[in-house]
Amino acid sequence: MMVDARHAIHTDAPAKTAWQRGRLLALGSVVVAVLLVAHEFVPNRWGNLGSLVQSFLPWLGLAVPLGILAALLRRSALAVLAVLLPLAAWIWVFLPQVRPADPAPGDLTVVEHNVSDTNTDVAGTAEVLLAAEPDIVTLTEVSEETAEQYTEAFGEALPHHETQGTVGVWSKYPLKGAKAVDIRPEGVDATWDRCLRVVIQREGASVALFVAHLPSVRFGRGGFETELRNASALQLADAVNAEKNETVIVAGDLNAVLADDAIAPLTNLVTAPTTGFEFTYPESFPVVQIDHVLARGATVTETRTLPSTGSDHLPLLAHIDTPWS
Repeated sequence: MMVDARHAIHTDAPAKTAWQRGRLLALGSVVVAVLLVAHEFVPNRWGNLGSLVQSFLPWLGLAVPLGILAALLRRSALAVLAVLLPLAAWIWVFLPQVRPADPAPGDLTVVEHNVSDTNTDVAGTAEVLLAAEPDIVTLTEVSEETAEQYTEAFGEALPHHETQGTVGVWSKYPLKGAKAVDIRPEGVDATWDRCLRVVIQREGASVALFVAHLPSVRFGRGGFETELRNASALQLADAVNAEKNETVIVAGDLNAVLADDAIAPLTNLVTAPTTGFEFTYPESFPVVQIDHVLARGATVTETRTLPSTGSDHLPLLAHIDTPWS
């Protein structure tokens, strides 16, 4: 039996308008905006999701250009409008860091560097660090052999030095009171030795310096595995909190960004510059700053990265305004 075409059922749906297309894209923009402004409320359940989001928080800004491109391809006015939300959120969170600043130079220059235990170019690394004319150099991942080589390479520019395990400090000024600080997480072997406390002396005044290398974080079966680092950061925080010297500097590879609330027991005790993005790792394409110079009773006025060495980290230079000035 034939059906008259005039009575056929029309099944074609009407075409969506520019305001109806791209709803999923718009939802994605809303989610990114919420993560940016409320990242501290992301729980550290489900594989330490909160730490993971906070570690790469600035990179959520990539959702803006990618969202615009996807919205144009989808021809969605709704998605284009929604992209304004993560744009506004990113500006709200990071405007202080991108705002131009003219920081004071400070009276103490500290260079911190994870030199990498596979870095064989000691002379070249020392040359890069000395070019910044530092008063203090703190190194992590040094061995007994390379520590001696760095001492020779720094020479008369930094004649005072102390090492402890795999960390060390080389200084223009005299050092005293060097001692190991136990920041081992529970269950870690006693040969794990990654923190040194020493006092820098100048003009009758003193500054306590902690050089530390916290445990690495990994992506594993449990997600973003940070438990060992978090435990070590808590022990370092206890040591800093117990320090009687009013002026304290903490330098080292913390294997964490300062926005990570998991290390808040430490970062709540010290301050850092609020401008710029000084990503230090990995050296080939830095995406996070896990190397830091922080202070209590002094002001870190500026930080910036130095040229690459044979390490997988970039060196970090910090100018500090101390009570000496």
